[in-house]
Amino acid sequence: MLHARIAARAFNTPLLVEPSKAMAFLSGLGPRILGRQFEMVDGDGAAAGITALPARASLITGGLTESLQHNGNAPYPIVNGIAVIEISGVLIHRGGWIGQSSGQTSYEGIAAQIEAAARDPSVRAVALEIDSFGGEVAGVFDLADRLRALRRNKPVWAFVAEHAFSAGYALASQADRILLPRTGAVGSIGVVVMHADLSSQLDQNGVRVTLIHSGQHKVDGNPYEPLPESVRDDIQREIDVLRFLFAETVAAGRSGRLNQDAALATEAATFRGADAVSAGLADEVIDLTRGFASFRESLSRPSPTARLPRATHPRPKEAAMSAKTDAAEAQAETPDTEGTVLDDAEKLSDAQDDASGVQEADPAPVAAAAPIQTPSAAQPSNLAELSAQLREAAAEIAEIAAQAGRLGIAIDAAKALREGTAPEALRKLVLQRASAAADARDIVAAPPSPVLPKSVESPIVAAAKKAASAGSRG
Repeated sequence: MLHARIAARAFNTPLLVEPSKAMAFLSGLGPRILGRQFEMVDGDGAAAGITALPARASLITGGLTESLQHNGNAPYPIVNGIAVIEISGVLIHRGGWIGQSSGQTSYEGIAAQIEAAARDPSVRAVALEIDSFGGEVAGVFDLADRLRALRRNKPVWAFVAEHAFSAGYALASQADRILLPRTGAVGSIGVVVMHADLSSQLDQNGVRVTLIHSGQHKVDGNPYEPLPESVRDDIQREIDVLRFLFAETVAAGRSGRLNQDAALATEAATFRGADAVSAGLADEVIDLTRGFASFRESLSRPSPTARLPRATHPRPKEAAMSAKTDAAEAQAETPDTEGTVLDDAEKLSDAQDDASGVQEADPAPVAAAAPIQTPSAAQPSNLAELSAQLREAAAEIAEIAAQAGRLGIAIDAAKALREGTAPEALRKLVLQRASAAADARDIVAAPPSPVLPKSVESPIVAAAKKAASAGSRG
């Protein structure tokens, strides 16, 4: 039986897939897909082994992203403020699902998760968990651009769970850092096309296929005749151009660590462990559990929004003088980072789950929040930095106010800015109000029932009370 849809996606189309994986696919499934036994000519051809699924994502209507916005559910697990996006198995274009399905991951599903993470205020960073030998060319470079754009606003680290080859590496290379274990491997920066020649088999079976066509190149690369040299040259030119685009994409993601010429010079080789780091294709060899812990710690370090100065709007001369004074103390040791914005964000997220639907009885404006205590090391060195920090503080306070509003708690964001309230202090205030509202919700007072009979005192208890009363009088 000829599985035409699978064959159409595996043969005569450029693929970003590691060749050994493609050969394993051909050996196991090739006869079933092609409907007959076949002979491999050489190792230049490869296939992705893609299983056709009925669901396909629309590129025009944005089906997956629109569905996520409508349902409002996080399409990824969040650990300590880090969204974990899995990229595994065969990577395919226009898959109408999020996450892995039947050993495949769709570019559209990954894109939907990226868009959700970019919008989600509870997501502080993104971890890509990658274990893939590659997949289709179509769609991968646009997805790589989205990943590179995401990291401008939120840190993105790639964790290679053993393999990130070809299309898998095209995505990994867009992360700020690439971590892999000692046995992990990356690379295969190249493109392959496979052509199946069934002409000899058809001759043996006494079958002759006639292709009637209009247009000189309409049936180029068909499986019913040997591949003409001119058609082979055309395919070669096409995949050479795609390889240059692949290397260019990798260089954009690995800026300063691996340029386009170096990516091309790998000649689609794969690199394992420390060799990958030496070649510039990865940044660190580490156990992935420890690597993820390191990622969490990097987010907990002080940031411009972790400790902000009071928003007093100083005049330019005063600000400049203050900046010079603070610069002399800039070598002071950074204080303990426990209780920073990341921790508060996680607590606020937990409070949202615990106090969902809670309505605040007395939505008083912010008053009890403590003013910001700024260590000297975090003071701005010039007016531009001060302005940037104030803008970030305003954005963060606005997010907190919006989150509090969804809990039914009114927060006066403008007043918080005027009083120089720190974002972490504001979060604690929201948590206190949410906790108080949750406690009030759990206390239920009910009037006596007009239907149920009133309780009657036991005769024994009544007699005991009477005896006790007589004894006290005597």
